Amino acid sequence: MATDLETLRVDASGPVVRIELHRPEALNALNRTLLAELRSTIDQVKASSSARVLLIRGAGRAFCSGADLASEAVQPGAPGFDAGEVLERHYNPLMESLASLQVPIVARVQGAAAGAGAMLALAADFVVAARSAFFVLAFVRAGLIPDAGAHWLLPRLVGRARAVRMMMLAERIPASQAAEWGLIHDAVDDDELDATAEELCSRLSQGPTRAYALIRRGLRESAASCWSAALALERELQREAGSTDDFAEGVAAFRQKRSPVFRGC
Repeated sequence: MATDLETLRVDASGPVVRIELHRPEALNALNRTLLAELRSTIDQVKASSSARVLLIRGAGRAFCSGADLASEAVQPGAPGFDAGEVLERHYNPLMESLASLQVPIVARVQGAAAGAGAMLALAADFVVAARSAFFVLAFVRAGLIPDAGAHWLLPRLVGRARAVRMMMLAERIPASQAAEWGLIHDAVDDDELDATAEELCSRLSQGPTRAYALIRRGLRESAASCWSAALALERELQREAGSTDDFAEGVAAFRQKRSPVFRGC
């Protein structure tokens, strides 16, 4: 079912749920309406029994230009304005919802992925970008620190030195360089972007969805744990994976020398 919201276009008609940020006139800048609609839609994906992949993309020339600093809600110095509260009420719940989603996430990036928009893309499991795309954390240009999980995620993706460079110098990182660094999954020719993202989504939609969810959880929790705790977590997650129908199908397919047909359960 396709749905047009004020700031989003959502297609949930199949196993791949497609969300398009739809404020092209503002380069899909994140205002409070978009943040609320995005979080609500992700919660719906979480509750869906048919969704097996989430694809996030942007309309027009950019993926997302970051926070909408032109919004009247942004009033530095005004009585009661609290930038931290904006994170607590809007950005942090959204990033938590993405992290706990039970299906793989693919981000399709064209043009700019800037600020919190870059972090929205990088929160995906797979980021496929056009070669003309770029990533930039320009928070310091506005006298702010990077947010939306940047301090946790970026050093784990590219190491501390590159994370510091991105955060403090606010340099554009071209998609090809981002791929070389391991910041994103792949950079492809612009005219191949849609086909590449859709092929990846199709492949993931036919995979063992619950195993993917457990992998996502394992990666997230192991990043903040010790070796022994990581091994114990794997034991717990593998016990759950071993109880799925997809595991039984995978073993049967192996013994019968055929490709498995996973149902995501």
